[in-house]
Amino acid sequence: MTSLDESVTRTQTRALSGAAQKSNWRLAFDTITRPSTQTTTTVGSRVAVGSRVAGGSPVAAPVASLPGLDTSLHAAVSPRVQPALEQRQLWERRHRRQLRAVDSIAIITVTGMTALIEAMLIGPAITPQQQWLLGTVFGLTAGVWLLLLALFQTRDSRILGSGATEYKRVAHATGLAFGLVAIIFVIVQASGLRLQLLIALPTGIVALLAGRWFSRRWLVRKRRSGLYASRAVVIGRRADVAHVITSIQRDGASSYNVVGITIDELDDRSELTVGGASFTSRGNVNTAARVAAELGADTIIVASHVDADADFIRRLSWQLEGTAAELVLSSRLTDVAGPRISLRQVEGLPLIHVQIPTFEGGKHLLKRAFDIVVSSLALLAIGLATPFIALAIYIDSPGPIFFRQLRVGRDGQTFRMWKFRSMKTSAEQDLIALQAQSDGNGVLFKMKNDPRVTRVGRVLRKFSIDELPQFFNVLVGEMSIVGPRPPLPSEVAAYDGDVSRRLFVNPGITGLWQVSGRSDLSWDESVRLDLRYVENWSLISDMMIMWRTVRVMIRPTGAY
Repeated sequence: MTSLDESVTRTQTRALSGAAQKSNWRLAFDTITRPSTQTTTTVGSRVAVGSRVAGGSPVAAPVASLPGLDTSLHAAVSPRVQPALEQRQLWERRHRRQLRAVDSIAIITVTGMTALIEAMLIGPAITPQQQWLLGTVFGLTAGVWLLLLALFQTRDSRILGSGATEYKRVAHATGLAFGLVAIIFVIVQASGLRLQLLIALPTGIVALLAGRWFSRRWLVRKRRSGLYASRAVVIGRRADVAHVITSIQRDGASSYNVVGITIDELDDRSELTVGGASFTSRGNVNTAARVAAELGADTIIVASHVDADADFIRRLSWQLEGTAAELVLSSRLTDVAGPRISLRQVEGLPLIHVQIPTFEGGKHLLKRAFDIVVSSLALLAIGLATPFIALAIYIDSPGPIFFRQLRVGRDGQTFRMWKFRSMKTSAEQDLIALQAQSDGNGVLFKMKNDPRVTRVGRVLRKFSIDELPQFFNVLVGEMSIVGPRPPLPSEVAAYDGDVSRRLFVNPGITGLWQVSGRSDLSWDESVRLDLRYVENWSLISDMMIMWRTVRVMIRPTGAY
């Protein structure tokens, strides 16, 4: 008899009354061990218990099935992993193994090379004790480093390819690893860690971040070809479903590939077209789990809450057990970055906390210090290149080397912004005649083939070299390295609504607008990116934008 049969027998036996119950347990055991000797007698729906066989031994009769028992037992069986979820877990494990190998190679290489350099500095006179110490330092540093990377969940599937979050976890894990190793060496009063701190720490963090960056680029390419991405079904009202799909399509590195939708509206239209992609609504919100299974999806994105059903999310999560890895709830908190959002439980009620942006304090002082250091170093290099750039500008178009233009900065304060001149000296006078030919977005004047731009100026603009003198504006505090685009007074006069929030921080040489399409962006998109930066910036995000700016300068798009 199977374990399930035993469970049924015990459950049914407990339903018997009084004195017969103790005897029935013994009889049930006999039924299991000697099934060939059983005889049963049933009267209607009742069971005759205590029948005897030829030998005179009492034999238990099987109890009749209780109504609904089979259904209840079936519901008690835990869900099993379905093929779609197995496929996702497979590629996630494969990618984690690749990251683990890259991290291990980087750490073992830098710590091992550092130990080798120290051994070479000691020379042939190195003693066995010194060799043992160097080996201990190497092993301890590498081991603790790898351990902290694992404990900080730097390879968690939820942050794979996310960029800033992944890089911050790697940096934090590295800093804590070397801090722990240093504490251990102080406690035991040992030496030999100095070169690891001076060489392995900076070299290792660069190697780890470079490895993660290359891994992220590889993952993005795979996702664009439909691999290593979560197959998602989006459910909700038509407008909310379209909003979610648009956001996913806008993100070129998105980890979601929408394979189906379910529209929760009484609507005869079952088709939805977003960004050139067409989707057919299937089922309803109550059959979302079945639709996900049919489409081989491993993620359900709830674009809008079902108001009439307070328990919908909990019930849906139960239905998805074994079918999907993620149940994602979309929020209309648009352009609110992760660091400003936290989740807190209050008596089982999940509350989303949104931190209110601040525009002064220590965070801004740190940004200012960063601007001063970077702009000072940049101006040293720019000073060496300026004579050659100036000569090229003058030969092509005699006149001033620099161009100064009035711009509006933080809190509406105006300042003169410096640039290398890329236009004819009569550019301002010629602007009025060209206004009608603008290729801009309605507020900004832009022309793809502006006749005022000189030959050298086209090269300067294409690679953003004309903006290098703005590092002087950064040094004196009028601008920042990263920030919103510095507007003209005429543009500010046309601002309406919330657009003036762009002036809450210093304008930047580069920003999200610079690395997201530049002149090809619409006015609304430019404003959205600037406001997003104003409210959510961080020093880590600034560094990432600076890195992306270098790539845009090498392979320019939208620059004219």
